[in-house]
Amino acid sequence: MTRSTATPDTPTPLPRHLAVLVLLCMGCAFAGNHVAARAAFDDGAGVLLAILLRSGGTLLVLAAMVLWQRQNLRLPPGVWRWQLVLGLLIAAQSLCLYSAVARVPVALALLVGNVFPILLALLTWALGGPRPTARTAALMGMILVGLVFVLEVPARLSSQESVGPQWLLGVGLAFGAACVFACALWITDHKLSRVRGSVRSLLTIFIVFSSVNLAGLTGALPGGFDLPASSTGWFALATLVVLYGTGFIVLFISVPRLDMPRNAPVMNIEPLATLLIGWLVLDQMLNPGQVVGGAIVVTGIVLLTYRKVERIKSPVADAAGRN
Repeated sequence: MTRSTATPDTPTPLPRHLAVLVLLCMGCAFAGNHVAARAAFDDGAGVLLAILLRSGGTLLVLAAMVLWQRQNLRLPPGVWRWQLVLGLLIAAQSLCLYSAVARVPVALALLVGNVFPILLALLTWALGGPRPTARTAALMGMILVGLVFVLEVPARLSSQESVGPQWLLGVGLAFGAACVFACALWITDHKLSRVRGSVRSLLTIFIVFSSVNLAGLTGALPGGFDLPASSTGWFALATLVVLYGTGFIVLFISVPRLDMPRNAPVMNIEPLATLLIGWLVLDQMLNPGQVVGGAIVVTGIVLLTYRKVERIKSPVADAAGRN
C-alpha cells in the first residue's frame, strides 16, 4: 500500500551547534561544486554536460530514496503546470549560473547570484504581497552598496579600458540566475506548498535532467556536451557531482532536524567559502575592495533572510534549485 504524502510529525531538532556545523559543511560543499565546475570548464567540458551529470547523479539517489519510502508521486489537481514551470526555471537557473562561473571569477558569480532575496521580496510585493519594511529596504540598499564594490563599478567607470564582453555577459548571467531563482522560490511558496518536499524535489530534478538532455540533443547550446580534454576535467566533473549530490541528499534527509527558521542564514557562507576555495584551487582572488564588498553583501543577505527564512526554507530543503 502506498504511504500517504502527508507531512509526518516533526522530528526532534539537532543541537544547534550540530545543526550549524551541518549547514556550514553543506555551504562549503555547494561552494566546492562551483569551483570544480570552473575547473572542468577550463579543461574544455561543456556547461550542459556538467548540469546533466550533476542532476543525473542526484536524480538516481533521490529516486531510490522516494521509491524506498514508497511515496505517492501524484500531484494535486492543477499543480502539474506549476511543477513543470518550476523545473524549467531551475534548469535555466543552473544554466545561467554555471555559464557565469565559466566566464568570471567563481566568487563574483556567486555573490551576484545570491542577491535573489532582494528580488524575491520585490517580486512578492509586486504580486500582491506585503510591502518591504523600512528595515528590509535599508538592507537591500546595503547589499547593493556591497555589490558596487564587488563589481568595482567606480574603478571600471573611471578606467579607459573596456571591461570586455565576457565579464559583462558573466555578470549578466549571474544576475539572470538570481532573477530566475527568485521566481522559482515564489512559485514554490505560493503554488506548490501543498506538494511534499521530496516529491517536488524529485520531479524538479527530473525536469532539469530531461530539459538539459533535450537542449543538448537539439543543439540549442553549441558545445554544451563537449568532453573534458584531460583527466583533470573528468576529476573535476566527478568532484562536482559528489559535492552537489552530497549536499543535496544531506539537506534532504536532515533539514527537518536543522531548525531552518533559526539556522538557515548560515548557508550564506557559500560565497565566502567559494572565495577561499577558488583562491586555493584556481588561484582566483578578489582584490581587497571586492572582499570588503563581498562581506557587506553576505552580511546584508544574512540579516535580510533571517526573518524571511520560512519562505526560503522550502527550496533550500528541496536543494533542487540551490545553485
